[in-house]
Amino acid sequence: MNTSDQSYDYIVVGAGSAGCVLANRLSQDPQTRILLLEAGGRDLNPWIHIPVGYFKTMHNPKTDWCYVTEPDQGIAGRQLQWPRGKVLGGSSSLNGLLYVRGQKEDYDHWAELGNSGWSYDDVLSYFKKSEDQERGADAYHGVGGPQKVSDLRLRRPIADYFIQAATEIGIPRNDDCNGAIQEGVGYFQQTAHKGFRWSTAKGFLRPAKKRANLDVQTRAQTTRVLFEGNKAVGVEYVQGGRLQQARAQTEVILCAGAIGSPQILQCSGVGPGELLNRVGVPVVHDLSGVGRNLQDHLQIRLVFKTSQRTLNDEVNSLLKQAWVGIQYALTRTGPLTLAASQVAIFTKSDPAVERPDIQFHMQPLSADKPGDGAHKFSAFTSSVCQLRPHSRGHLEIQSKDPLDYPAIHPNYLSDERDHKIAIEGIKVARRIAQAPALAPHILSEFVPGAQYQTDDELLEAARLHSQTIYHPVGTCKMGNDDTAVVDDRLRVHGIERLRVVDASIMPEIVSGNTNAPTIMIAEKAADLIVADAHQNAR
Repeated sequence: MNTSDQSYDYIVVGAGSAGCVLANRLSQDPQTRILLLEAGGRDLNPWIHIPVGYFKTMHNPKTDWCYVTEPDQGIAGRQLQWPRGKVLGGSSSLNGLLYVRGQKEDYDHWAELGNSGWSYDDVLSYFKKSEDQERGADAYHGVGGPQKVSDLRLRRPIADYFIQAATEIGIPRNDDCNGAIQEGVGYFQQTAHKGFRWSTAKGFLRPAKKRANLDVQTRAQTTRVLFEGNKAVGVEYVQGGRLQQARAQTEVILCAGAIGSPQILQCSGVGPGELLNRVGVPVVHDLSGVGRNLQDHLQIRLVFKTSQRTLNDEVNSLLKQAWVGIQYALTRTGPLTLAASQVAIFTKSDPAVERPDIQFHMQPLSADKPGDGAHKFSAFTSSVCQLRPHSRGHLEIQSKDPLDYPAIHPNYLSDERDHKIAIEGIKVARRIAQAPALAPHILSEFVPGAQYQTDDELLEAARLHSQTIYHPVGTCKMGNDDTAVVDDRLRVHGIERLRVVDASIMPEIVSGNTNAPTIMIAEKAADLIVADAHQNAR
């Protein structure tokens, strides 16, 4: 084993959506030495930087961890692929580029749960701090930040018909779901700039890498945190086939994501004591919540065949693919700028609920599943998910070998309260499809199909025709109860000098896509870390 001949003030584990932000912000102090460890490689694959490249980088072991869930009874015993970025930028280098913050009430609820400083009024400034908003600054948006946010460069008539149809059934038009209110229908914005993906590696890490006090190591997989008693003093990692160690004089900060961070904690002896004893990991601190409270957005996919041409028709021949490439090369527009979805709807499954509880992702194309080739017929996809599911899953290591993947149990649709919202979501999707603006262009419902009509049948359709939206969160929950893993300053309970900073700290999933909130979490954490360091230095 090699021990690093140089120690650092901070060791940040994971150069993803959160880790790149922390590396940038902490290294702004030239007297602070930071080691950033990333298990994947550099973001050199050109498909990372072309927005539609997620079709090439997801499920590619060179850029994706390629996790697979355990068979899940809630979705008819199926196993789902859970892509997670294994590359500089992490999942911000693989994701669908959608920029969504969630609802004001999400963060106010975090604060109501006892997490001081996490209300919407507390975190809005951090969203604005990160942002470089193409539309300009206002009360809700910032300019000049490292994270580019822009309007879509691809629009198709079927998407406009979809928006009009939504308004016809009473959903208001809303061109900024990240503004004063979220509810409504409109086009997404995306984390892109002039036709290129804008990951946190590009926005936050690239300008910081030239700093002499920041050491970025790729293909360096952290295996465990090192402790002296209950104090974190460094990490052990594998790089180039060798087991190495690095020391942290101030803190170790886990930014390995909702799967990686709890796995590292468990492999380090911080987690449920019964689990650690079972797999043979010495217990450093019995912390039952590590790996629990797993939440994800499950999207129920409806596909409608259309008489109106869609993107399916634009990509199903070599000649058309060549034209798409030429269009992108010359203008940085067209299908290669495709985000994961074009149209967003945030609405209510039932008029009686207080705020939107379902979200639609509409795409002017269709496939058997995300990442597969487009269907050979004209069609669009209307996916609907429950924004705040009650179902909770968990993950746990299966052995003491830190290179073994953990077992992931999402437990989708395990809470009966989620059944009704899944059923009602399908009904809302069909109401949109039957509205005057859209109905004349629809030939048939291809998935799940008109044979599903009763509530029991619609629930069965939800179990059979659903996929993850790749939003795992919550496995290192922030809070003060018996299941919490970190406090409201993101310090691991019962352990000194160890924090978790990523989507795993969310006590409850936000009402929307999770990348922008994860960046916000890291922005706020950077201020907390610096403030605590100054306090401790007194």
